Amino acid sequence: MIHDGPPTVIVAFPSRPPERWGERLTHAGVRLLQVSACATLMLAPIEGYLMAVEPQLAKVPTVLLAASWAGIRLRQRRLPQLHPVHVLLGVLAAVILTTSAVHAGEPFTTEYALRWLPFLAVTAILVDVAAREVPLRALLVAAVAGATMAGVGALSSFYVEGDARAMGPLEDSNDLAYVLVAALPLLLILIPRGGSHRVRRVPAVLALIAASVLVVGAMATLSRGGILALLAVTGWLTVRRVLSVRLLVSAGALLAVAGVAGVVFAGEHLARALDEKTYVAASNVDTRAIRWEAAARMLADNPLLGVGPGGFRSSYAAASHNAEIAEQTPVAHNMYLEVAAELGLPGLVLFLAVIACALVASERALRASEDPRPMIAIQTALLGVLVLSAFLSQQYYMSLWSLVAIACAADLRTRQGAT
Repeated sequence: MIHDGPPTVIVAFPSRPPERWGERLTHAGVRLLQVSACATLMLAPIEGYLMAVEPQLAKVPTVLLAASWAGIRLRQRRLPQLHPVHVLLGVLAAVILTTSAVHAGEPFTTEYALRWLPFLAVTAILVDVAAREVPLRALLVAAVAGATMAGVGALSSFYVEGDARAMGPLEDSNDLAYVLVAALPLLLILIPRGGSHRVRRVPAVLALIAASVLVVGAMATLSRGGILALLAVTGWLTVRRVLSVRLLVSAGALLAVAGVAGVVFAGEHLARALDEKTYVAASNVDTRAIRWEAAARMLADNPLLGVGPGGFRSSYAAASHNAEIAEQTPVAHNMYLEVAAELGLPGLVLFLAVIACALVASERALRASEDPRPMIAIQTALLGVLVLSAFLSQQYYMSLWSLVAIACAADLRTRQGAT
């Protein structure tokens, strides 16, 4: 049989192997994971600016981080890279849930429990991703970048907008000092260890500019705790032989120049701000002593499960015998006492164990590293956080939790032989 019609032409398009599409999807997921992890650390210090635009905007990086992490692990069919800190975080979460259930009727319990749990979850996720997909240096650079932007906001609010104390993206000047001081030691990672002088010059200049913004911004907050933390950070870096005498002299000269410039261009504003700070300083000391006594009283009355998350605020008036008529629901202005009062002794022990685990992990990673500066930077930043937290309630800020996560991730990388 003869077919008289036109010849049939069959065009075969090459099909892409399914695994190639899977590889591309996984690669895109890893990229999203890396970007969201860095964005979480970079945008945390300026979340006040984001919330001014849209109240939920500050949560977007964290949600993307959790979603991309879960997607990657499910696709890879791999368990998270576990560290002893994960056990501590899990038990601490159980304590928080237990005391929240006991004190469910209190007005702030649910709100503050929902503050605690995301920080614990993000810390656990950051430990895993920083041990595998996300370079530690990228996370540290992101944290420095975010704090530097907050520092620029601090200088703007103090010198341009005329605020009595620099606030920038945060509502409280002391909280801003905490964020800026915590980021200052991390500038060590911007300076290359080797290479020619010309290669090191640009990162060194950038680090110097960022350091100037962070230090002057912290000073503009007029936070006494911030000044103590700055001294502690400087002293520890000197003890660890990271800061040379030449660098200290240069930094001192730079601060002197900044001080002279501040007096020349904003002398009247500086004098007024210092007068206001002096006026309220003595009152602040008395107020904090009252709150610390109230927190200790709450712990003594409820040693096992405390008064529940946020319970310090709701129980303060009764515990202090209405010592502050104008302020009935404050914070304790001491992270350790507030955690103890709200979560009880088991919660405090677990919370301190998380921090101790991070310090031990950082020291172990430091001893195994060819370049000790990144781990010294993390240790020093943690020291600054711990000093400032004696005067502030900082358990709800990313600076503490991100440092814990990075220190533990560095320990995991050391065990794996990663760099």
